[in-house]
Amino acid sequence: MPDLIARFKRHIVVFLAVLGPGFITAMVDNDSGGIYTYSQAGARWLYLPLWTLLPITIALIVAQEMCSRMGAVTGKGLSDLIREEFGLRMTFGIMILLVLANLTNIVAEFAGVATALDIFGVSKFISVPIAAVLVWFLAVKGNYQSVEKIFLFACVIYVSYIAAGILVRPDWKEAAINSVRPQLMMDSGYITMLIAMVGTTIAPWMQFYLQAAVVEKGVTPKEYRESRFEVIVGCILTSVIAFFIIVACAGAYRDHPTDIQSAKEAALALKPFGEYAVLLFSAGLLNASVFAACILPLSTAYSVCEGLGFESGVSRTWNEAPIFYWLYTLLIVIGAGIVIIPRFPLVQMILLSQVLNGMLLPFILIFMIILINKKNLMHEWINPPAYNAVAWITVIVVIGMTLALTGITIRNPQ
Repeated sequence: MPDLIARFKRHIVVFLAVLGPGFITAMVDNDSGGIYTYSQAGARWLYLPLWTLLPITIALIVAQEMCSRMGAVTGKGLSDLIREEFGLRMTFGIMILLVLANLTNIVAEFAGVATALDIFGVSKFISVPIAAVLVWFLAVKGNYQSVEKIFLFACVIYVSYIAAGILVRPDWKEAAINSVRPQLMMDSGYITMLIAMVGTTIAPWMQFYLQAAVVEKGVTPKEYRESRFEVIVGCILTSVIAFFIIVACAGAYRDHPTDIQSAKEAALALKPFGEYAVLLFSAGLLNASVFAACILPLSTAYSVCEGLGFESGVSRTWNEAPIFYWLYTLLIVIGAGIVIIPRFPLVQMILLSQVLNGMLLPFILIFMIILINKKNLMHEWINPPAYNAVAWITVIVVIGMTLALTGITIRNPQ
């Protein structure tokens, strides 16, 4: 018994030591784009989309675990491995696509900041510049340990969505049934929503950020078991939050399903259920937007610098990693600047960013599957057959949905 207790204590200590990359990456998945996508899914389709969360969660766990394992075993980031195994030209092309997709995501995060504070009457011309400055200072003036602690605290605030969902008093029986009853329809709006849900939950940038964060934290194969557990817990919790966002909006719009125009509209729809429901939903949106506005530029800067061979990391100084910090700064300035353009279509940009994520995801997953199955790279840590099956099914399904959406759009251009 003493040996069992000592072993348990050691696992707890190691788990707390590696806690951070996997948990943060999974939780930040519920960013402003994710919140809008889930809100739109619940408001337009009520409880119908809930069935997608189980397969999406499984795919998310597999994708995140693969990246965590590659980082721990190789000590290299994903873009670094792509450059070494596939060459600089291929890496450069992937980085261009990733930067473009991530830039739309960064714009979506600052749009989320603007939307969340607009509920309380704060103009985007005030809220967005202040948020941009805070985000910039956090990474540039902090170090990895301090930044990680702030991010872990931000994860706790997501509980507000669970509270908001409960306050709405949804139809729990209907929610439970639709969570396990798959329903498909050849409707462009429904398919777009499905692609966006996959793209916002298993965003391509997450894979690059998680692997880079695992490497920077110094996780090795010795601590991998605890790191793997952290990834799985984070993935499950992020889907729980998504569930409650969909349920909250399904409950709010149960009598009049509609296409909402913003997460602000979703928050205000909760007013009949009490001011606390509105406050909790809005607080969650603001937290998620600022949180992701920090992570996304960091993820992009990590990916590009690793892929092209430049120094990177918040633990380095500006002089040690100038390209990393300049790219991080530029992304924040452009992202925030676009949002404060008068009459800029914020909602369309948010949804577009998630659809682009979904379309880019299969290409990133293909690189990951090839890399993690290289014996000379991963040794005994290559993928088990079940992981390969889930990953390839995810690739095929997302490509299939994209082709279906393209075909429907061509046949019905209106």
